[in-house]
Amino acid sequence: MVPANGDQNPYAIVVAPVSAGKVQKGDVLVTNFNDSKNLQGLGTTIMDYSPATKKVSVFAKIDRKLAGCPGGVGLTTAMTMLKSGWVIVGSLPSQDGTTATKGPGCLIVLNSHGAVSGTISGPNINGPWGNIATVDDGKHATLFVSNVGFGVGAPTDNSPVVKKATVLRLSLDIPPGKPPVVTNQMVIADGFGEQADKSVFIIGPTGLALGKNGDLFVSDALGNRIAAIPDALTRTSSDGTGTTVTSGGFLQRPLALTMTPGGHLLTTNGLNGQVVEIDPTTGKQLAAQWIDADEAQQPPGSGDLFGITLTPDGHGFYYVEDDMNTLMLAN
Repeated sequence: MVPANGDQNPYAIVVAPVSAGKVQKGDVLVTNFNDSKNLQGLGTTIMDYSPATKKVSVFAKIDRKLAGCPGGVGLTTAMTMLKSGWVIVGSLPSQDGTTATKGPGCLIVLNSHGAVSGTISGPNINGPWGNIATVDDGKHATLFVSNVGFGVGAPTDNSPVVKKATVLRLSLDIPPGKPPVVTNQMVIADGFGEQADKSVFIIGPTGLALGKNGDLFVSDALGNRIAAIPDALTRTSSDGTGTTVTSGGFLQRPLALTMTPGGHLLTTNGLNGQVVEIDPTTGKQLAAQWIDADEAQQPPGSGDLFGITLTPDGHGFYYVEDDMNTLMLAN
């Protein structure tokens, strides 16, 4: 997944819901968080993998000094593609590969040809990080994204945990042929832990998945738990850090989340190469499967896994091994 400019460290994964512009339905879009020098928070490219042709191409290469994105561009695990063809991706930028020089960033709106059409920024957005949970009917969309940059400073050997990470709900109108317009913003959860880190840049709530009953599930990485925020689509106030669904057990710093057709959650671990299956109704952790047993890290696969999303048929899932800059498929 390495383009000509050398960007690396794949994070977000999104399966295209429609064919539009350069993208075919079922293509897999992947962000790069690092630049060619392996500095974090400086990646500017989105790659497009075609399952039909097995080819990888550059969907978008964004200007590092994008106007309207405070601090510049460093693409994160936050990305979605709407049914109207618009792509929205998060930026948590750095100048030196650490949080010492990070900016608040923004959400970047791109058309289906990969051209920037606008940005979304403001006081509610600081380090948009977690994989975006999306409800979309074509004319309107609701996005959920976590923000992990509030109050985080330079990394140290013992960086403090700052309990200021949020989950933001954005309501969008999508006029025909025009970029989405934000019509409402609501912080529906706050107080999650976030922490600067010398090796992985930043740690905070990463996974977001919306359940059929309206609960938004959040992977609280530093709390080593999965939380639920009730009435996520309609609530008019913050639920704080939500209700714990499950914690500990197989979880080892849970990161990305996705929901299976049967209503179970899959989450990748940040501290080993396992994916964990959870029944959110009972809170039971059903299984942990090794998907990355690379012994170059200890424990195996530690620090390799970020994005996860189901295949269109729901029978498998895509994930990334960022140390190998590889998009993987598990069936």
